[in-house]
Amino acid sequence: MNAARYSLQGLAAAVRYEAAFRQELMLVLILLPVAFWVGQTPLQVMLLLICLIGVLIIELLNSAIEAVADAVSLEVNPLIGRAKDLGSAAVLLSLLLAGGVWCVLLINHWYVIL
Repeated sequence: MNAARYSLQGLAAAVRYEAAFRQELMLVLILLPVAFWVGQTPLQVMLLLICLIGVLIIELLNSAIEAVADAVSLEVNPLIGRAKDLGSAAVLLSLLLAGGVWCVLLINHWYVIL
């Protein structure tokens, strides 16, 4: 029960304090029903959903890295800067992967319709 409560507190903190997480969450909420329309098989639907949730997971991890880095020191530190940049790069790659998968399946969806 405690673990579930802490997890929900983490999600609430991400929504409250992390603008990027809120933006990505809104995108997920919009694309969630679209995934069931675009995906032509259960596997395709799951792939689309995994990509969306994956972006949120990576964003949560990036936010955690940034929070710990800021708690350690607010002074300029090249290693802390590198850690933040690496977390940001992970988010970028997850967004590119999700966008690529969505584009391929959207094109496939339109090709089948036409």
